[in-house]
Amino acid sequence: MSQSHSISEFPTSGPLTIPMTNDYLFRALLQRNNKVLTGLISSLLHLSPIDILSVEITNPIELGKSFNDKSFFLDIKVILNNNTYLNLEMQVINEGNWPERSLSYLCREFDHLSAGEDYKDVKSAIQIGLLNFTLFPDHPEFYSTYRLLNVKNHTVYSDKLSLSVLDLTQIHLATQEDKLYHIDYWAALFKAKTWEELHMLAQKNEYLQEASATVYKLTQEEEIRLQCEAREDYYRRMHGIQRKFEQQGAEFKAVKKEKAALEKRNAVLERKNAALEKELTALKQSLASQTAEDPPQL
Repeated sequence: MSQSHSISEFPTSGPLTIPMTNDYLFRALLQRNNKVLTGLISSLLHLSPIDILSVEITNPIELGKSFNDKSFFLDIKVILNNNTYLNLEMQVINEGNWPERSLSYLCREFDHLSAGEDYKDVKSAIQIGLLNFTLFPDHPEFYSTYRLLNVKNHTVYSDKLSLSVLDLTQIHLATQEDKLYHIDYWAALFKAKTWEELHMLAQKNEYLQEASATVYKLTQEEEIRLQCEAREDYYRRMHGIQRKFEQQGAEFKAVKKEKAALEKRNAVLERKNAALEKELTALKQSLASQTAEDPPQL
């Protein structure tokens, strides 16, 4: 369902009640407002909004209804122009498995052929992750896209599979092409912390204005707000667990380093001891030799 909202409907100052990186809020925003969904997808896929003839979320949820983390996923499945399957997800916590997870999403979206259909009729599948962390710290990039390529000459094996990653923590690395399609605007929207920031972004274009106003409406709905707050509590617990593991890891590394130092010290001492024993043996042999040559006088 799509609704149109006015920028004048939300506050002009103060912190956001729910962070824009909240994955439940992200899903609610795109499910509630089809215009926002269209604007975001057109930017990420480098399309003009007029090129998007139809965009439909195929796995809608009942907004505000509670769910079980073990059986509920917040990734958004979309059919675009009736010829492309698209999977979108906001990921806040780095669980260390995003490449594998995104590939799993992509493969599920790609496998839509029915019995009797020709393989050449398979629809394109795209997976886009909006990550609040850097996937490859050694190679940071704001917006990156991956496809099946020949490793020698980079010939494209197929253009029907692709994965993209939008790193919300690296907006400063946005290229001119990223800015041309306003991807940096969307990233700034999701990283906004205050209503002032949303007001400034809402001036940029009608899609950002719709997004800002819709977010305000959503956060005024108690059931949706409670689900968003539950997700924030989940993030805090997960971050706490991550910090605990990191601390334990640091302590383990310190103990391992100390153990290695002790082992190195013991090895040095053993070498010195071996050298002393060798020297002592030589002295004993020398003394025995001298005793044999010069027996004691009676």
